[in-house]
Amino acid sequence: AAALHEPLDDVLVYLVVPVQWLLLVVFLRGIDDPGLAILEVAGRTFTMGLLCGVYGINVAHELGHRRNRWERDLARALLLTSLYLHFIIEHNRGHHRRVATPDDPASARFGEPIYLFWPRTVVGSFLSAWHIEAERLRQAGHAPYGLRNEMLRALFLQGLLVAGIGWGFGGFVLQQFLIAAGVGILLLETVNYIEHYGLRRTRTGRGTYGRVMPVHSWNSDHLLGRLMLFELTRHSDHHYKASKKYQVLESMPDSPQLPTGYPGMMVLSLLPPLFFAVMHPRLRRLSAGQPGLELAA
Repeated sequence: AAALHEPLDDVLVYLVVPVQWLLLVVFLRGIDDPGLAILEVAGRTFTMGLLCGVYGINVAHELGHRRNRWERDLARALLLTSLYLHFIIEHNRGHHRRVATPDDPASARFGEPIYLFWPRTVVGSFLSAWHIEAERLRQAGHAPYGLRNEMLRALFLQGLLVAGIGWGFGGFVLQQFLIAAGVGILLLETVNYIEHYGLRRTRTGRGTYGRVMPVHSWNSDHLLGRLMLFELTRHSDHHYKASKKYQVLESMPDSPQLPTGYPGMMVLSLLPPLFFAVMHPRLRRLSAGQPGLELAA
């Protein structure tokens, strides 16, 4: 039965690409309407930011794991709308290898407020992507910062988009676009925060850690988050086998469960004392009885 639905499931994520770009153009053309009140401008910009995060970066995450190059290019087209093209480099080749270790900028530490996590992960992920790409080119015998460098190409494309918006729509529209892209980025990093908060793989040697298991990612089977985020909430299975498409991700029986769906947890994370009060007892119980897991202090 799942195989019968697979073409439609794929079409749904492919369609997000033209829809996201269409909505971005509509936003750019309408945001400088002099008849809009300040709250209307703020509302439209925040909504565009939500679209950048929920449908731009999130669906790009799904497509970025596909084996076909053209699907990964669709992922890049979506990431461009949030000026976050380096995500596909760092996430696929960095985060999935280093998740739930101190070396991963996208894994939140035990007791780390989200307001400290945001700058650490945004800066750390950007620098990590540079390092990963430079190392790839060195190993291939190429100059690390030449034309083959995907980070340089990403920055060039993003620069073209920013310049094009500024030239074609003006400074105010560019400002609102940058704010919307920033909202999308923080939305992504908030999701990263709750997905691995406080979880760490057990060290097995000097600089080495145990295999990534379902217990190293928080899972959620709440319907709203699953529908909004294309099953990203079944994150334990995604990290256990990243090549699985979203429509066949399963709820792993040994994965830690969030007390509510992703939308609720994201709001809760913005209130660190309440978030810690909910999550820390769960983490302590989990780490006490689970081999291969410790608190990410």
